[in-house]
Amino acid sequence: MKSDLISMNDLDLADIEHYLDLAHQVEGLPAQERVRLLAGRVLMVMFYEPSTRTRLSFESAMQKLGGGVIGFSETASTSIAKGESFSDTVLTCERYADAIVVRHPKEGTARLAAETASIPIINAGDGTNQHPTQTLLDLYTIKKCHGQVDNVRIAFVGDLKYSRTVHSLFQALLKYQGVKFTLVSPESLRLPGYLKLSAEGRQLDFDETDDLQAALAQNDIVYMTRIQAERFADIMDYEKVKNAYCLEARMLAGAPANLKVLHPLPRVNEISPDVDKSRFAGYFDQVESGVIVRQGILLSLLGVL
Repeated sequence: MKSDLISMNDLDLADIEHYLDLAHQVEGLPAQERVRLLAGRVLMVMFYEPSTRTRLSFESAMQKLGGGVIGFSETASTSIAKGESFSDTVLTCERYADAIVVRHPKEGTARLAAETASIPIINAGDGTNQHPTQTLLDLYTIKKCHGQVDNVRIAFVGDLKYSRTVHSLFQALLKYQGVKFTLVSPESLRLPGYLKLSAEGRQLDFDETDDLQAALAQNDIVYMTRIQAERFADIMDYEKVKNAYCLEARMLAGAPANLKVLHPLPRVNEISPDVDKSRFAGYFDQVESGVIVRQGILLSLLGVL
């Protein structure tokens, strides 16, 4: 039976820790050993939405494991532009590859791809729904920063309504013990209500505020997000909140010494460049973790480790 990675809701804590352990194992392997692990295998990338880090890190991960990469990063030059259905594109692409990474603006498309294809499907983001590989690299980064995920105090800041990275990570963190949440956002971008309930339907314990400065003093992780213009039906609604939060180095003066600022990137103006060289900046470490974690995912789904 084939394996897929579609949603964090499909994984229990043991599954998550398995992926994190694999990443740690891969990180410890010499480069000359890694490059033989997926020799002769081919990864298909099907990206219906723009991407820098996710697409390039998957390509880097596959190539550093000795495999090849084919696919598309925009649809204008494919038969999709002629009206080919999503399912037919998946059925075609699986004939050329050993696994498929798919990103799509519509929720549920990765699940549809998994139901259609006979090879492993990896969700690289489906609309505002899920982004499981980003979540796994976020967890890996948190674990490297703090030694564990249990009992971490985390503030999610910015677009909590539409951010699939927030939704995935929030749900994953609920599987750990003692995690404390602070939700920092404008009223119009608060975390959806269904995410604030436990699996048993109980109201979760969290602080909800619009005060970023206060959150900096009370947390181990501050997870910044971009206000996503492309998710707004009315551009005027976006204009009202686009500059709601901008983290500057001066604001971190009284922050806990172990605080790390994370961001799935790209950023616009929600983190000032003067934060980059501070000891608090962890977002480019996330980028580096992306290749390692995605190598572990590929090796797992392709049955090598």
